[in-house]
Amino acid sequence: MSQHNELKADTSLDETNLRADEAKYCSFGDTVHYVETPPIFARCEGSYMFDAADKPYLDLQMWYSAVNFGYSNPRLNDALKKQVDTLPQTASQYLHPTKIRLAKAIAEDMKCKFSLPGRVHFNVGGAQCIEDSLKIVRNATGGKSLMFAFEGGYHGRTLGASSITSSYRYRRRYGHFGDRAHFIPFPYPFRRPKNMTAEEYGEHCVNEFARLFETEYNGVWDPKGGQAEYAAFYVEPIQGTGGYVVPPKNFFIGLKKVLDRYGILLVVDEIQMGFYRTGKLWSIEHFGVTPDILVFAKALTNGMNPLGGLWAREELINPTIFPPGSTHSTFASNPLGTALGLEVFEMLQETDYEKMVTEKGAYFLEGLRDLQKRHKEIGDVDGLGLALRAEICADDGFTPNKALLDKMVDIGLAGDLDWQGKKVGLILDVGGYYKNVITLAPSLHISTAEIDQGLALLDQALTRAKRT
Repeated sequence: MSQHNELKADTSLDETNLRADEAKYCSFGDTVHYVETPPIFARCEGSYMFDAADKPYLDLQMWYSAVNFGYSNPRLNDALKKQVDTLPQTASQYLHPTKIRLAKAIAEDMKCKFSLPGRVHFNVGGAQCIEDSLKIVRNATGGKSLMFAFEGGYHGRTLGASSITSSYRYRRRYGHFGDRAHFIPFPYPFRRPKNMTAEEYGEHCVNEFARLFETEYNGVWDPKGGQAEYAAFYVEPIQGTGGYVVPPKNFFIGLKKVLDRYGILLVVDEIQMGFYRTGKLWSIEHFGVTPDILVFAKALTNGMNPLGGLWAREELINPTIFPPGSTHSTFASNPLGTALGLEVFEMLQETDYEKMVTEKGAYFLEGLRDLQKRHKEIGDVDGLGLALRAEICADDGFTPNKALLDKMVDIGLAGDLDWQGKKVGLILDVGGYYKNVITLAPSLHISTAEIDQGLALLDQALTRAKRT
């Protein structure tokens, strides 16, 4: 037996002990045990994860869109290794070059796109950056603590972030930390009223929100004082955990007009949809509105470092209004993360990601539509760029069918699908209000052949799931 095969055999044999130790020593409070027998992966490359037996699993969710540029991306791996050998760590109270250069790259891009000067603030992940944005909003609005957010929205599970995340289950055990957001319906085109076009539906949703400001008795507006009780509206331009729901094109334009009329800030959460997931650097660019604050994380470092950040307009974040010490994290703007982020931004300048992602997304979406024709249980397919959705339903093509999708996920993770004479696995993510939506976020570098493989494996998984 070769040394490589011995290593694989030893790793495989050790899996029993690893699972026993995990069951005894690991908290189950994270999301690992959403599936009954979570896989143990040994390595990753490109669009694939590999188990201890080196069996490939095609990943169509890429760590919830954190690994937009493929697993073990050689260029980004090299950038991390180089930084490890030069300046791997420094206290966040000091400066280092890549922090400054990365902030400049982001701020200059925002000014070019939205014609507004602003500054960038870093922290260790998406939820922590949402927390920082809440501080900026409260500080800039005289301490107002009430926010609007969307039904189906997800902004994190820290105490503050969960207050603007619509799912009660994230708050149920812990009580309320501050004020819970006022949750507004997000336009959901597949489930809109039958008598409306998508555009009419978008306008209807805006009008329903605007109605809250008609009189003081609607509870959010004081017409005599000219003051709204709410400080900001937190939005995902395309809902992530909510099921990759793409709103009508006219919706955000109408919403922003209402917010501007009543002095309410627009905070855009790009944690999952940023970095060309939708074919634009920021998904909000598709909708023709300008954010006051924009939060980002995940793919900033291609999932190799827990770094996120936010951009805010100058008047909200300048040193006079947001002075040193306003918020802090030991590992904020760490040099490993900012070096990776800077390399990502430089890489984005060298390739036309907008064209590449748009074309691949259109190809994948067409394949999903063909799959829909062959499976009446696929009620809806939609997407923007490589943020794609397939809604799994009952035979009527509309009633949510969570059980069927759960079977598909289990079949994929069992690693028993057939591909060109070999056994392979498939990694899917589940989202949606009814947990019946496959949310597809493949690598932006996915090949056409891998898209074809993904479509074939989806077809196979769904066919098998219907038989069980």
